Amino acid sequence: MSDPLRGDCANCFGLCCVALPFARSADFARDKSPGEPCGNLRTDFRCGIHTKLRPSGFSGCTVFDCFGAGQKVSQVTFGGVSWREAPETSEQMFGVFLVMLRLQETARHLGEALALPAARPVHDELRRALSRVERLTQGSADLLEKLDLTDVRAEVHPLLARSSALARAAAGGRPKDRRNADLMGARLRGAKLRGADLRGALLIAADLSGADLSLADLIGADLRDADLSGADLTGALFLTQPQLNAARGDRATRLPQGLERPAHWNAHA
Repeated sequence: MSDPLRGDCANCFGLCCVALPFARSADFARDKSPGEPCGNLRTDFRCGIHTKLRPSGFSGCTVFDCFGAGQKVSQVTFGGVSWREAPETSEQMFGVFLVMLRLQETARHLGEALALPAARPVHDELRRALSRVERLTQGSADLLEKLDLTDVRAEVHPLLARSSALARAAAGGRPKDRRNADLMGARLRGAKLRGADLRGALLIAADLSGADLSLADLIGADLRDADLSGADLTGALFLTQPQLNAARGDRATRLPQGLERPAHWNAHA
């Protein structure tokens, strides 16, 4: 059975290839406006250059995962009727996809927090929050389109922060606080960051090779092009597959359970 919190392109109407914009850059070979189908999207909603995205200049596509939002919107919210079959639904479908993306990512983080034994004191609250988020994902297109995520964030973020603090306490000592820190291009080779709070940290192109990031909280951290070669990410908190996919690493990088070593890392091994 596939993971409902991982993208399943076979059951999606290519929503990320239409709803999301991108700008011509090192990650994308051309500009695309929100709501405009990517030129590589085929009539069967598959990518025409899926096996050669990186050499074709679309590496940005290879790091993305919708946390299952695409198939849920396609098959549940809109009942398997695509935006091509019903063009009048396209604008709403793309807007709902963006909301569902946030809800599914939130559900993933809540599920991870519930799996932390150290976070047991907040497990009941986490379960209630997860139940609420899951109910929201089952709502109608009209309800999802109008949903204000502010209340969801206000409930969930403190719970995740408390869960993180309880789990990181196991690291001992006084873990570093680098929340929202600008560490772009920072030289952190071999840094001792066990249990560090790196929520929202800007780590683009940072050298984290050989760094100890075990039990570090990486929720929302920007790891694009960060060098994780030989780094220890064992037990890292709230790290997602897209974050890993956007970084660089090698066979010596130690990953948290449940995350996969990106295929393109082999080229840098």
